[in-house]
Amino acid sequence: MNDFLVGLGLVLVIEGLLWALAPGLAFRLLEIAATTPEQRLRTGGAIAVAAGVLLIWLVRRT
Repeated sequence: MNDFLVGLGLVLVIEGLLWALAPGLAFRLLEIAATTPEQRLRTGGAIAVAAGVLLIWLVRRT
């Protein structure tokens, strides 16, 4: 549970940094995402999930 909470905290830090340091960029990224086809967003999300799982596996196996 500790690892989950640390991971959640890191997500909040990274998301918060984007909005705190570059809100204009965040709005542009939202506009781009809104016009991107759903299938491309799903594919990108699946790739991000796979990369995250692989990274966690690599870190935890040692």
